[in-house]
Amino acid sequence: MSIQQDKIQELVERRAAAKLGGGQPRIDAQHQKGKLTARERLEKLLDPGSFEEFDIFVQHRCTNFGMEASHPDGDGVVTGQGTVDGRLVFVFAQDFTVNGGSLSKTMSEKICKVMDMAVRAGAPVIGLNDSGGARIQEGIDALAGYGDIFERNILASGVVPQISGIFGPCAGGAVYSPALTDFTLMVQNTSYMFLTGPAVVKSVTGEEVDQESLGGAAVHASKSGVAHFSAPSEEEGIATIKQLLGFLPQNNLETAPERPTADPVGRVDDALNDIVPDSPNKSYDMYGVIRSIVDDGEFFEVHKDFAKNIIVGFAHMGGRSVGIVANQPGVLAGVLDINASRKGARFVRFCDAFNIPLVTLVDVPGFLPGTQQEYGAIITNGAKLLFAYGEATVPKVTVTLRKSYGGAHIVMSCKQLRGDVNYAWPTANIAVMGAEGAVDILYGKEIKAETDPAKKSEIAEARKQEYNDLFCNPYQAAQKGYIEDVIEPRNTRFRVIRALATLEGKRQEIPAKKHDNLPL
Repeated sequence: MSIQQDKIQELVERRAAAKLGGGQPRIDAQHQKGKLTARERLEKLLDPGSFEEFDIFVQHRCTNFGMEASHPDGDGVVTGQGTVDGRLVFVFAQDFTVNGGSLSKTMSEKICKVMDMAVRAGAPVIGLNDSGGARIQEGIDALAGYGDIFERNILASGVVPQISGIFGPCAGGAVYSPALTDFTLMVQNTSYMFLTGPAVVKSVTGEEVDQESLGGAAVHASKSGVAHFSAPSEEEGIATIKQLLGFLPQNNLETAPERPTADPVGRVDDALNDIVPDSPNKSYDMYGVIRSIVDDGEFFEVHKDFAKNIIVGFAHMGGRSVGIVANQPGVLAGVLDINASRKGARFVRFCDAFNIPLVTLVDVPGFLPGTQQEYGAIITNGAKLLFAYGEATVPKVTVTLRKSYGGAHIVMSCKQLRGDVNYAWPTANIAVMGAEGAVDILYGKEIKAETDPAKKSEIAEARKQEYNDLFCNPYQAAQKGYIEDVIEPRNTRFRVIRALATLEGKRQEIPAKKHDNLPL
């Protein structure tokens, strides 16, 4: 064999060894836990044959605590580029079979390289996390590595979409990179996120808690809101990431990809004319409205299990990707609270950053009262949603279905927050508050002065009817130009799509500034 062939053979052997990561026994252990390896995950995520790996021969430079004895090629993370449904993406996948996926300085350099390349190329970054955190043996170098990654996350925010898949442990400082990205997906029963584990929690606070209850997928999808998606398996998690990408543009200079549809733009749905109950105290399912007006009835929900009193997610209307924000009257009567405001604000800001039009469906009686909300800063958190809508320059189409009261009316993309096209159904009530509270304030003295109980009740009901006749319809708002039109519910799909088409070339600026001071 020639020298040249010897060198080629060496390359083949080194590449094969590198692809084994920590070795076959550790790969087998990964599979026994119900987990895929880093390379298997990338294989399922990317189009066949599209993956081009970077830095496969990078090795760590640590010489402490016996680390000098082993220098596996690749050093715990697989990085590179590929395509998803033909679209360029940059990826990194932490390899738990190499030192538990713990982050070294060289690993961070590999991750930072693909993130820098993604920003230059204007393509999404997908990170698949499966790591025990910072590599203890490297001390400050490992911490510096995380800092380098976080800075890239920050600088890339609003420039290219960033998606994090949590497919195993993600603890300590490692959680902050996913927290800085746009969307985070967790896998049930095999992934977790927390700053400190159960043992530390017990020693500091005395609380007894297991790993899953502290930071599992169910907890973060429903209680904290850290996870936007929760998947029952890695395969379904990867499928969710691919589906999400289909709604997103490559970067902040592009518009979202269009998708052909056979669903007629002019399709009407007579059922919408009867979906709002006659009683203002009865609920209905907002999902029915959403699926009725979007293409093919398909709605891709984000944060499904968190703050269910508001619904956010993606759909297509007339083939164009749109972001949907809607109050859910079936949960807490659709009121806004701390979590709903946070959830809505983050979604609105993402859509605005990446040129995705916003369609807002309003049925909101107000903000949730109570000491828990006030002490938890509902004022500041509610202002986040207000700020997000007011700053957004993407096309904004709003439809008020029923209640739209008080500050919550303003927050939900009203005309004064630069809403472009605002419609209302004939069932819309746009006022400072509902009749019950308004009558108590406006006519409380008159009603209280009446001593005859029957007469008192008669006066109260008459005043309520007077108030309802004045405000429990959309026409006063229409008369003042605060809404463009009162529309028949069954025509909502057509009217919204036509409005979006009109706004396709929208140009709107905000005052020049270094950055805003969003109420955090």
